[in-house]
Amino acid sequence: MIYNNPVIAGFHPDPSICRVGDDFYLVNSTFEYFPGIPVYHSKDLVNWQQIGHCITRNEQLALSKGQPNGSGLFAPAIRYHDGIFYVICTNVTYDDTYGGNFIVWSENPEGDWSDPVYIDAQGIDPSLFFDEDGKVYYTGTNNGIYLCEINPKTGEILGEKQYIWEGSGGSNPEGPHIYKKDGWYYLLISEGGTEYGHMITMARSEKIAGPYVACEKNPVLTNRSLDTPVKAVGHADLVDDADGNWWAVCLGIRPLGYPFRHNLGRETMLVPVTWESGEWPLFGENGMLPLTVETDKLNGKQNERKGVYQEHFHTKELAPCWNFIYNPVSELYKIENEGLVLYGNECSLSEADSLAWVGRRQEDHECIARTQVIFEREQDGEEAGITIYMNNLHHYEAALTRIDDKGYIILRRQIGSLWKIERQIPYVKDKVVFELHCSKEFYTFWYGESKEELKFLGKGETDYLTTEVGGRFTGNYIGLYAAGNGNRCRKGAKFRWFEYQV
Repeated sequence: MIYNNPVIAGFHPDPSICRVGDDFYLVNSTFEYFPGIPVYHSKDLVNWQQIGHCITRNEQLALSKGQPNGSGLFAPAIRYHDGIFYVICTNVTYDDTYGGNFIVWSENPEGDWSDPVYIDAQGIDPSLFFDEDGKVYYTGTNNGIYLCEINPKTGEILGEKQYIWEGSGGSNPEGPHIYKKDGWYYLLISEGGTEYGHMITMARSEKIAGPYVACEKNPVLTNRSLDTPVKAVGHADLVDDADGNWWAVCLGIRPLGYPFRHNLGRETMLVPVTWESGEWPLFGENGMLPLTVETDKLNGKQNERKGVYQEHFHTKELAPCWNFIYNPVSELYKIENEGLVLYGNECSLSEADSLAWVGRRQEDHECIARTQVIFEREQDGEEAGITIYMNNLHHYEAALTRIDDKGYIILRRQIGSLWKIERQIPYVKDKVVFELHCSKEFYTFWYGESKEELKFLGKGETDYLTTEVGGRFTGNYIGLYAAGNGNRCRKGAKFRWFEYQV
């Protein structure tokens, strides 16, 4: 079989994986986006389908506002034990929102997950290890890697925490996972920070509390300083398949070109691993992750990323690919009469707050998104349209709006503190089709009364909506939105349909 990385495209960082029989389950970080922690399922490790989220109810937890791309749900880990799926994660907050490390659990990963059980433990990137003697261990990151026993049902820490490894000398040792194989406890971590110096290192011990001895071949996986199309490889997790073959999932990025900038966020990659009895695991091609992998350990065929995803908003709930920014406010959106209706509040897209905004990840460098919006503008400042959105200070949008009692279509770009309406076209009708063409060079907007008759509106450079320019941990979203810009919109904006074409 030949497969291409990423196996889950777009903003899907910090993957963690477990296996139950012939079924694999995987989770990712979501930061400020809600629902939180997507759950994916696969039979072959290459083709993945989203089956739900772990955080789906506002009552489960509150996401901290005001710190876009830098707060929210960091680095979950998923484990399965005695019929129960456990996901452990960190809710990073910068306000009076209650955060910290927590566990949620479910007997059915497609269904509802429990309310969080909070843990009195510092740091980020926690993981769980269920040992053969029945003890359960928590591994965490806080100026080094530490270990302690835990009751996963109550979150109670049992005994003292012990620091077990500081890494191999790279910065930011984090993302620890423990595995037991052939009488050894193997500790896998990330080092170097989640940028271009990212790497995976390992140590092992005959006792879970150490002492741990570093692998002589560290880093065991990295693409740093290599001329490869995938960069920043790190934050891995290991899993074996039913035939005894080993695999790693990790994050990586696909830069637009040189100088390196990336806009899709950190994506989920799959790496073949050879792990002989009593030996260290060997990752990828000499410790490097390739974009294309040929292996005889997998059967079948990878689904081709071609076609049109169509959304007509016929169901009561949004499909799992759609997200909100922070916890959603129910009065700002609803699905009715074959359309998604967004009721703009006083906020603008420039504010780090809950908006009348629904978005899905940009998963491909080259793609087209289009939608039809119907919006009767009754006040100056009201607007509704489509946006390519990195965060509240870095986004481009095309929108129906009203200025000085007259209807317009506008193209606006915001890059940090720079904000400008690039084009303003008189448009009195309440119905319009917007089309967004995404490429490695530009985001280009079109408009018209139908998708067969479109006119050029304008464009903006892709480089300015990249992590290196304006982001931290997330990737770009294609969003549908309504905004009152100081006043609540008097009427809702109806989005009749949406298409994403590759």
